[in-house]
Amino acid sequence: MTLADSSIDSTTDSNAADIPASLFERLAGVWATLEERLDRVPILQRLADGTVTLHDYQRLLFNLRQQVIDGSPWIARAASNFDVEHFELRSAAIRHAEEEHRDHLMLERDYVAVGGSLAELRAGRKNLGSEALSGYLFHYADRPNPAGLLGAMFIIEGLGARRAAEWAARFQEVLGLADNQVHFMIYHQEADGQHTGDMEGILTSGLIDATTADEIVRCAEVVARLYALQLEELDN
Repeated sequence: MTLADSSIDSTTDSNAADIPASLFERLAGVWATLEERLDRVPILQRLADGTVTLHDYQRLLFNLRQQVIDGSPWIARAASNFDVEHFELRSAAIRHAEEEHRDHLMLERDYVAVGGSLAELRAGRKNLGSEALSGYLFHYADRPNPAGLLGAMFIIEGLGARRAAEWAARFQEVLGLADNQVHFMIYHQEADGQHTGDMEGILTSGLIDATTADEIVRCAEVVARLYALQLEELDN
């Protein structure tokens, strides 16, 4: 895994300027595939057609929490594996881990607010998709200079920025939920929108070379599939 040397003049590589445009085009394709898959997820289909139940929402929160609690730890682990030559990425990962490490508490409050048991939630286990997703992220974070995880963040933060508030509004519309019962999803529209902007700044900064771009796209593809699997395998 390598990052392009930002001190090298662009004339040394006539293709360097094309990397961000190509990378975003490829990531857009990954996102489009994810959107198609999400449209086939049973709980999201019921949400869209208005037949979703309060129990469905509780199940969704219960299953998401078991993976959300791992978010800050895998980001922190990735930060610890960036060397000094990748200082900007290490700093960004440290900031991101600090911002994420209380997210599961918001989700827990929403779960209790819709009648769930906090003790049962905290005693829960990951479903098959969550196990696969967390396992992949921790494994990747252990690599030296794991810049490919920008692809994971593209998917996970993108879901928060683009879909979470939409889902929250629909749950409120169908189930009559209050803001304090969907706070986790509402919060992530703004927070993940900021994170997505920060990530895009890195992707267009000149730090990403062609090899790293390939790894970012591949990581995005894997995480997109595993995140959808997490939603498909609720309670399994």
